[in-house]
Amino acid sequence: MAAFQSILRYWHTLRHLKPGQFTARAWHRLHRPRVDPSPAPALAHRSGPWVAPIARERSISGSSATFLNVTRDISGASCWNDPSVPKLWLYNLHYHEDLLDPEPTRQREQQEFMRRWVTENPAAIGHGWEPYPISLRSVAWLKWGIAGGGLPDDLRQSLAVQIRWLAGRIEHHLLANHLFVNAKALAMAGMAFEGAEADRWLRVGLGLLERELPGQVLADGGHFELSPMYHALILEDLLDLINAARAWPGRVDRTITDAWSRTAASMLGWLQAMTHPDGGISFFNDAALGIAPDAASVVAYAARLGIAPMPATVAPMVDLSASGYVRVSRGPATLLCDVAGIGPDEQPGHAHADTLSFELSLGAQRVVVNGGTSTYAIGAQRTLERSTRSHSTLEFEGRDSSEVWGGFRVARRARVVSRSVGIGPGDGVTVSGAHDGYTRLQGGAVHRRSWLLTPGHLVIEDSFPFEPCRVRMLLHPSVVPIDVERFRLPDGRALSLAVVGGEAVVEPASWSPAFGRIVPTHCILIAMQGPVLRIDLSWT
Repeated sequence: MAAFQSILRYWHTLRHLKPGQFTARAWHRLHRPRVDPSPAPALAHRSGPWVAPIARERSISGSSATFLNVTRDISGASCWNDPSVPKLWLYNLHYHEDLLDPEPTRQREQQEFMRRWVTENPAAIGHGWEPYPISLRSVAWLKWGIAGGGLPDDLRQSLAVQIRWLAGRIEHHLLANHLFVNAKALAMAGMAFEGAEADRWLRVGLGLLERELPGQVLADGGHFELSPMYHALILEDLLDLINAARAWPGRVDRTITDAWSRTAASMLGWLQAMTHPDGGISFFNDAALGIAPDAASVVAYAARLGIAPMPATVAPMVDLSASGYVRVSRGPATLLCDVAGIGPDEQPGHAHADTLSFELSLGAQRVVVNGGTSTYAIGAQRTLERSTRSHSTLEFEGRDSSEVWGGFRVARRARVVSRSVGIGPGDGVTVSGAHDGYTRLQGGAVHRRSWLLTPGHLVIEDSFPFEPCRVRMLLHPSVVPIDVERFRLPDGRALSLAVVGGEAVVEPASWSPAFGRIVPTHCILIAMQGPVLRIDLSWT
């Protein structure tokens, strides 16, 4: 039976892939391009302006490095591929985003670190030669070179070898954000170098971007993986491309850069809508603070490029219908509702089982949150953080609404079967939706949820025809429970809970606001006692 269930899970996972992903995966495993150490092309003359990109905080200090809120020793050559260290931490070591710390007195130190990488990472060996790290590192090197007046010949030679290797290892099997950053790196290198080889890099990069950008960015400006964190990263990538195209005028046709600017404006509007009043992103799907730049930094970078968000301001009600999210503001309250699918069928690696979850802020204080992301390492913590129980929504029979498994895989998926947004009673806005994620467990088991936000109240109604069901509302750690009906916020505001159709308790829980961080908090857990549950949150 277990073997059959495993086969079934694989079937429901693989059947969503595009045919080309199977052949691309086989090609990626079997094909190893030749390392080409031939002399690098010359750097192209930059005749246009280059505006300051988004800076990063210092992450390398002497013989230690800090990534994902974990500091480790990097004094030996073995540090780059240490099997005892999580791969994502090692990836960050290879990204070289420390080069984006703009402190001018560090240029010599940063250059030594780049040369150390070249010496200790032989061509085509180790994590640093995987396509994704090459893509991020090569862009970091190019930005560093522009800020400092160019790349020394030895580093220019290494960069060319890396870009050649990347051109033969494009991640067509993974698609999504991986393929986008591959394309960006090739395009920026194609602009920064000159000659026939650079022209080929540029042509390949632009071709991929022309194909991917319309599909990866939805009509409302959201990135199709539906993660606010990855959305911000892809938006920064697009702004970097616009910046580079202006720095090397004539390399990219104006009609292309104009289209990039329009897309960036739409993406800026989406990012602002999915950002809490405290300035941080919301936690839907894989999301954590400290990985992507915050909305204010991205908006400021865009402004330096002359690009403004579209729409220019966040309205009291924003229906991101193509993505599925809704933002509603009434008085001090900001409500973010997930009435969305889990992302692209062919690549749901960053999806969580969070359908019909929500987050709530009062003023700049987060009140109800989703569980967040502290790790990508396959194991119990990653499984927990992707599960329905780590999100502010309904759970049936202790099962996930979408079958998330294996770290980055999803088998059967919850589909949104209805969705509406409208003006409600009492100067309110009503958001409603339904998903079929539990029909595999019980025929006809559609979860329906509505939110009604009015000044001073949030009323949530859940409808589900079978038992047992539990509804969770994960609280931000700064929200203090007084008892099961009363809660205190740091600003002195009081929050009250009333429940009809269920029994509520407050239990310990955890929240993962950043990679490497898990903090204790509380969760309101409500056991449904019938097919309909009504929750009334009110504040003074």
